[in-house]
Amino acid sequence: MSDIALLPCVNAFLARDHGHYIDGRTTPSQGGGRIAVRNPANDQTIAHIADASERDVDQAVASARQGFNTWSRTAPAARAAVLFKLAELLEANREELAQLETLQSGKLIGMSRAFEVEQAAHFLRYYAGWATKITGQTITPSLPSFAGERYSAYTLREPIGVVVGIVPWNFATMIAIWKLASALTTGCSIIIKPSEFTPLTLLRIAELASEAGLPAGALNVLTGAGQVGKALIEHPDTDKVSFTGSVPTGIAVGQAAMGARLTRATLELGGKNAVAFLPDVSIDTAVNGIIEAGFLHSGQICAAGERFYVHRSRIDETLAALSQRLGQLKIGSPLDESTQFGPVANKPHQQKLAELFATARAEGSQIIHGGQVSSGPGCFVEPTVILASSASDTLLNQETFGPVATFLPYDNEDELLHLMNASPYGLSASVWTNDLGKAMRLIPEIQAGTLWVNMHTLLDPAVPFGGIKASGVGREFGSAFIDDFTELKSVMIRY
Repeated sequence: MSDIALLPCVNAFLARDHGHYIDGRTTPSQGGGRIAVRNPANDQTIAHIADASERDVDQAVASARQGFNTWSRTAPAARAAVLFKLAELLEANREELAQLETLQSGKLIGMSRAFEVEQAAHFLRYYAGWATKITGQTITPSLPSFAGERYSAYTLREPIGVVVGIVPWNFATMIAIWKLASALTTGCSIIIKPSEFTPLTLLRIAELASEAGLPAGALNVLTGAGQVGKALIEHPDTDKVSFTGSVPTGIAVGQAAMGARLTRATLELGGKNAVAFLPDVSIDTAVNGIIEAGFLHSGQICAAGERFYVHRSRIDETLAALSQRLGQLKIGSPLDESTQFGPVANKPHQQKLAELFATARAEGSQIIHGGQVSSGPGCFVEPTVILASSASDTLLNQETFGPVATFLPYDNEDELLHLMNASPYGLSASVWTNDLGKAMRLIPEIQAGTLWVNMHTLLDPAVPFGGIKASGVGREFGSAFIDDFTELKSVMIRY
């Protein structure tokens, strides 16, 4: 097969002179900086975006403050209606958004359609449903009455204000939807700063949000490099940051937020996620589970498995069967619907993975399959399987965020638990077994914010998601997001 034909509207969008999206319209940048957006499948420049200046930041924040004043006073049912309409528009423009996403990120076109657009719309509808269900409590105080007076109390959940959403390049559409939905559902306004590698879909979604009826200023989009996010966090008129990204950057974001008037922060960070296979799991199930956990979207998922623990009695046959399956994958253009494995998202990340492969070889780790990056056009990295020499190997401890599965055998469950928990991170983990009773006993012993049994990576909007330890602060989804995007106000009345 060959690449699908690009829609005329996609070509027209790419050809635009892209600015920011401020106050409900596309706005030229007040600075002269431009950044090239490149297709990671072939290294070709597909568009140029603005690199926001200090004046752009001030303009966006002023717009968001005014947008908050309007949106926070909008009736909850009306807020929900706008978000439901935006979900309809995402689906109506599915192919356009999916093609833009694949062009900028290298994501397989089928995944862009199913996850970046369809699942994003599904999540958006879930969030919208909460707009009319944000409640406080009534409380009966225990204060004594001295002259016949009585007391009553209640709590309110009030929107926190202007939110800064910083979005990574791996799921530029879906994660942006999570952030704007959390903010808008609770009555906040939001300024989103997308990755400079993958800004295009969000610029288009901002237009769709205005078409859905979102008032000017409630959603602004500023493009640019990392300093733009920093300027937004430290701005005196922003109230919260919601960040998704790497642990080192997340720590810096959290420190900057705390240093800027104790700006509230939700940090969904990465990790070194553990995947454990008990001896009763069949080889076919294990191989399917490894591919699900570690190789979807070339492993560029924050919750993806990176540390794989297989019982010593099964390790050799598992690695052999996995290598055979990976060798059969069709690697190629992500716009070809028959492609099964595409590039990583950008050149710096490809180079990082090349350096990690060199480290693994230097430390004596055994590369069972793959371990090479392409020297030709595109950011291709072979799906890679590594057998570590010890638990201290770099690739069992440093996040790769790529198509790299590093294995270590274990001998008993006590050793397995020690290996799984011996990490400063705690975003996610999974256990694979046919013995549900054994899984239930292991669950409370595993240190992770999200734990799967006989599955990995799959998310549902009703189930809270987030990490412990160095993997983050706060939760996405469920009703948990409401706590992070509202302030709790207590009211006491004497009568």
